[in-house]
Parts: sequence; structure tokens; C-alpha cells
Amino acid sequence: MVFGSKGAEAKKEPFKAFLPIKSLQFFSDKTLYELKQNLATVGQQLKKVEDDLSQKAIDPNASMDDIKALQQSKSDLKMRFDVIKEQHDSLEAEQKAKFEQNQGITAIEDPKQQKVQAKAEMIRATMQGRSMTEDARAALSDRKGNGGEKLLPKTVSDELLHEPFVKNPLRDISTFTNETNLEVPKISFQLSDDDFIADEETAKEMQATGDTVVFGRNKFKVFVPISETILKGSDVNLVQTVDQALESGLAAKEKKVALAKTPKVGEESMSFYGVGITEVTGETKYKAIKAAIASLHEDYRDNAKILMSFGDYSDIIETLANGNTTYYDAPPERVLGKPVVFVDAAVDPIVGDFRYSHFNYDIEMLKDRDKDVKTGIELFVLTAWFDHKIKLKSAFRIAKVAAAPTV
Repeated sequence: MVFGSKGAEAKKEPFKAFLPIKSLQFFSDKTLYELKQNLATVGQQLKKVEDDLSQKAIDPNASMDDIKALQQSKSDLKMRFDVIKEQHDSLEAEQKAKFEQNQGITAIEDPKQQKVQAKAEMIRATMQGRSMTEDARAALSDRKGNGGEKLLPKTVSDELLHEPFVKNPLRDISTFTNETNLEVPKISFQLSDDDFIADEETAKEMQATGDTVVFGRNKFKVFVPISETILKGSDVNLVQTVDQALESGLAAKEKKVALAKTPKVGEESMSFYGVGITEVTGETKYKAIKAAIASLHEDYRDNAKILMSFGDYSDIIETLANGNTTYYDAPPERVLGKPVVFVDAAVDPIVGDFRYSHFNYDIEMLKDRDKDVKTGIELFVLTAWFDHKIKLKSAFRIAKVAAAPTV
């Protein structure tokens, strides 16, 4: 269609090529692609009319009727353009929402963001008493489980958005696994002569207790208070709150059972102090630690570390220094001869190869909700099963100060 300079033609048929506005209902049945085409077509025609109107406005020979006809055409086209654009934008948004819904969490390219959104979905589903979405369950599960495996310490510790409130230093030196009904050999290799073990103490231990370790299932719960504000807030804030609390709860439980001086009944096998590890004494803790290191078989001594409280180490430094500041600046490994890991719960220093300290979490985990009746705060509850085994007692020593002789 051409809008010429003849005012009569323009006035007679200002925009006959277009249907009345009410006839635009047919656009609702069109595809997004067709709407895009229509939008482009009407847009081009609108621009042409606007350009013609601009030319007419400055043409002294153009009549007012010509200008009014073009203004009317522009108004009609603008109205039609807006109607089509509204339908186009609405359909595009609808299709985008459907696409995102169909794609779900798996459509997120950033693995970290995908994990955050999946965890947030799991937490909200638990607190709302509904099922998780399949893609959220898949994103949190290495196996065909219930979507809880990725909450375990082996994986959580590398994914935390912020540091936990409580840490377990044994995480860095002990073995951690997530298996159901786990059984492992006490020694990870065999020789052609099965009767040959260099360390006689180890040989006697294996003869007495067998050559495999069977892990049990010890149940415990971690309660995480979640306010309504946190639950309805951002995914990142919700996941950060729950992750920190879960990681702290797991770490606290691990330390408690592994370093219990007087273990609870049934938990003796999980404590370094409850399984009968050989005690080595000395006049001071420094001498006791040195003697404990020396008493280990070389197979364990080469990879040995010292688990002790910072208070004990400070006392040793103060005694050794005797006014010499050199000891205060020296790294603990140089002072004691082996790497040192500090944890206040180690009331008596433990020396040994911590590869033989093994924590195993059952992959089954239950997630539930509860309520603190005193505060009214909703609780996210994680029920887990784990065990800690000292695979070889002969790989460790406990350093103790010798009792003073009685007079």
C-alpha cells in the first residue's frame, strides 16, 4: 500500500489493507513465529506512515486533509501494533515459562547454582510436607536414593556457601565413605605369603579380630531451626542456613563419639579412648608423644600425625622455650617431629596413621520436619546413621604422662 500525495486518495482509503481492530482476535490462534512476522510487518508499515507524515508536515503544498489522513493511519497502525505486541509478549512469556518448567533444575548451566536450587527445593518440600521434584532429587543423588546423599560430609564440605560453626579436624585426616553395610579389609594389600605381616602387633590383632571391619548403623538426628522469613527467602540464604547447621551438627557428633573419654554404652568401638589402644607414658607430655611416635611400627610412623589439644601444645612450648622465643615461632611439626592437628576434645594426645580411622555414613537419610513448641520455630530434621571404626589399633598410640610414684 502506498500513501501518495493525493489527499483525496488518502482520505478515501486511509488504511483499507487492515482489518478492524475487533478482527485481530485471529492473532490469538497464531503461533509465536507468525506473531513475530505480523509484528515486523505492521512495524515496517507504521514506520513508513510516520516517515510520510514527517514529509507531509514540512511540504507547503500538502493539504491538511492529507496530513490528517496520515495521522489517522498512524494512529490505527500504532493501535494494531500494540495489540499484536501484547499478544506476542504474552505468548512468548508463556512459552518461556513452560520451557523453564519442563527443563527444571537440569536446565541451569552453573553446577553450583543447580545444587543450590535443588537443595532449596528439597528443604522447602520437606518443610511443606510434599514430595521433591524428580530433577531436584536427581541433582542431589549419586544413586537412585531419596535425594539425601549429597548432604553428607564427604560432599557437603566442598560445597558450603559459608564456613560451618563447628568443624571436625578429623575430616582432613581420617577416611570418610558413604556406603550401606560397608565391610573393608583392615590392610589394603596382601602379599603372596598371607602369614607375613611385618608388625607383630598388627599380626596378633588381625589374628584376634579378623582381617575385615564391618560398619554398623548408629542413629542420630540434627535439628535445624528455620524461620518463616528464611523459608520464604532466597534459595542461597535458605541453603546457607541449613548447610551450616547440618555440617556443624555432623562435625560435632563425629568429634563427640570419636574422642569420648568415657564413651556411652554401645559406642565404645567408635572412640579412640574406648577400643584399647596402647598407651605410652612419659615424664611429660612432650616425652610421652616422642615415645609414642617411636613405638609405632615404621609402616605407620611414616604417615603418623599427632591429634592433641592446643592447650597441651602451649604447655609443651612454654616448657621447652624456657625464655627462648624460637620455639614460639617454630611450626608444630618441627617441634614434635610429626604434623599436628589441634582439637580440644583430645584430652590425651593420639599419635598414629589416621588413614586407619574410618567414618562411614549410611546412604539412607531421612528428612522430616518438627516444631519447637517452646518457640514455635519450625525445625528441619535430618536423621542419619554412621559409624566410626579404628581399623587397626596397632596403627595408633595414646600418649600419657606417667603417674607420679607414690611415696
